[in-house]
Amino acid sequence: MITLDDIIGKSEHSSPLSRLTSVPVFWVVLAAVAACVALTLLTDTFATQRNIFNVLRNFTFVAIIAIGMTVVIASGGIDLSVGSTVVLSAMVLSVLMSGGWGFAVAATVALIAALAVGAFNGILIAYAGMPPFVVTLGTLAGARSLAMVLSDNKMIWEFGPDHDLLLWIGGGSTLGLPHPTYVLVALAIMTALILKWSRWGQYVYAIGSNEQAATLNGIAVKRQKVTIYMFSALTAGMTGILMTGWLGSVTTNLGQAMELTVIAAAVIGGANLAGGEGTALGAVVGALLIEVIRNSLILLGISTFWQGMFIGTFIIVAVAFDRFRNSRI
Repeated sequence: MITLDDIIGKSEHSSPLSRLTSVPVFWVVLAAVAACVALTLLTDTFATQRNIFNVLRNFTFVAIIAIGMTVVIASGGIDLSVGSTVVLSAMVLSVLMSGGWGFAVAATVALIAALAVGAFNGILIAYAGMPPFVVTLGTLAGARSLAMVLSDNKMIWEFGPDHDLLLWIGGGSTLGLPHPTYVLVALAIMTALILKWSRWGQYVYAIGSNEQAATLNGIAVKRQKVTIYMFSALTAGMTGILMTGWLGSVTTNLGQAMELTVIAAAVIGGANLAGGEGTALGAVVGALLIEVIRNSLILLGISTFWQGMFIGTFIIVAVAFDRFRNSRI
């Protein structure tokens, strides 16, 4: 009889050191630390309070969505619609608040809209058997189109009676840390605990490792997949709300092409595109490393046109390293 531990491939026979070095995120953390040390030595501006604050704020938005994306990838799927879900959530929030609704109610409706996108993706993928790439590519276009319809493709920068509250939540700081970073920390801890200790989390890895075996073990795979895509959409919806408060305005270009950066963060952080692997910590560290790279290019005076090349190279190297590591197991 195949057990759940057999499906997700747990091993208790290796030493603590070998287990640590075999985890992809270990090397990503080392790379991020090395990059920060190098930039501190090479520039006079990287380690300044202002620049560190900007790095924290900028990587937070990617990291929040990367946590949701990591869960999807660990289950063997992919979600290309997160950038469009960001703008849909932001537009629902903005339209309602500009119409006089309070922040709490508007934010709740915005998150419900995001969850609806995730549920739509999950139902088509799980119950209709459609490929995740095709479904989420369709909702990538569809969700952004809905955002355009809601706003009449116009910028919104007035948010009604709770305008200042929204800007404080998304753009303010406490104890020197941006408020969205506190949301990221709470989400990362919660997700890590859920993936480690809950049945839902273990089922994510089980489905990604061997979906057929997971089904034979009595896991409700279809229902689980729907909740996985809803979780991914929820993280995108939260980011849309926070980004609106940070920017102080919303256009239909918000979140455009964000999917690529988010997937890159998840993969660099150790998520296996074949499924079965990925952690919340890895998603956060992957997003941080991407932002450090982007920030370093700016500080070193390198053209921003090279950002895609560096990030793309890191993705290829991360996947190649993962394949090499798996081939030796």
